[in-house]
Amino acid sequence: MKKILIILSAFLLIVSCGQEGAKSIDKVIEKGDLTAIRTKRSEIVAEQQAVADKLKQLDAAIASLDSIKKLPLVTTIIAKDSLFNHYLELQGSVETKKNIVLYPEVSGTLIQVYVKEGQRVSKGQTLARIDDGGISQQLSQAEVQAQLAKTTFERQKRLWEQKIGSEIKYLQEKTNYEAAQKSVDQIKRQLAKATVSAPFSGIVDDIIAEQGSVVAPGQTELIRIINLDDMYIEVEVPESYISSITKGKETQVYFPVLGKTIDTKIRQVGNYINPNNRSFTVEVAIPNKNGIIKPNLTAKVKINDYTSEKAILIPQSIISENSEGDQYTYVTSNIDAKNIAEAKRVIVKTGKTQGDYIEILEGIQNGDAIISEGARSVKDGQKVEIIN
Repeated sequence: MKKILIILSAFLLIVSCGQEGAKSIDKVIEKGDLTAIRTKRSEIVAEQQAVADKLKQLDAAIASLDSIKKLPLVTTIIAKDSLFNHYLELQGSVETKKNIVLYPEVSGTLIQVYVKEGQRVSKGQTLARIDDGGISQQLSQAEVQAQLAKTTFERQKRLWEQKIGSEIKYLQEKTNYEAAQKSVDQIKRQLAKATVSAPFSGIVDDIIAEQGSVVAPGQTELIRIINLDDMYIEVEVPESYISSITKGKETQVYFPVLGKTIDTKIRQVGNYINPNNRSFTVEVAIPNKNGIIKPNLTAKVKINDYTSEKAILIPQSIISENSEGDQYTYVTSNIDAKNIAEAKRVIVKTGKTQGDYIEILEGIQNGDAIISEGARSVKDGQKVEIIN
């Protein structure tokens, strides 16, 4: 009550002085004396300064006597050591090295297709057959000739072993037999080209050429076969990460279309840096047990390029920067029983960011109470009230 009377008295004194001063100012202005007006103005400026000094004294007295101070309200978070995995985020698409279109090796009519679309086939399984153009008949004749050459050679060999006949005759029959056998093998290889076989185990994705159509080597597409077991994503990584992106690194792959995330690893790191974009390629293995992941499916790849076992992470929003470019935040100290504390500004050194958080390398220790809400409105050394 006493403090209120003091403030009221001071206010009334200032008001009454102001009223009297206004009357005297009017009289000076009426006289029209410029020197007197300037003198009066100087007196008022001096009085104004004196009043300001008195107000400061009164404010100081009120602050020292007032037990209920209006302090800035803040919340704090406690700095804790935690595991920090940083990820490099890249874009890629699913690929497979076992996704090919089969072409015929010989010209002719596609006389038979033995598989259907969607059918699973094994490596070496016959998929289709092309008219061989009489090669099978040539093979039969060659096999007969080869059998005759073999019989003749074996007889001549027995005679030669018994020291009967000439060596020249023996060598001639041997050469004839070997030539006939090579001819049979060559025709068999030609005949095998009329059979279209699966180069690897997989699924028949598309039968392109119709049965009965005429096909030509390197021109007519026959069948597309895909293996969905050995899938991967190839991404280009900037060369600045060459020391941190290595084979076996943990990787997360997210497929937006499927809404699915899988954990995998890098299976291969390229040894060549592309001079055009200064990057190297990385292959990430994609497990596909249920077969829902398809070639060319887009994906977001997150590669673990940095890990800290004991990292301090704080929200980026409470980091500020001064005119010298130093980053800083506020911690609390000297906390009393009423949660009144002192705000202390600390210069920090930051590391990598992940989402809304940033790693603190220097300036904050484990267990420090960092001002969160209200960090932008406090000053160094200011008293604050913690309302956690």
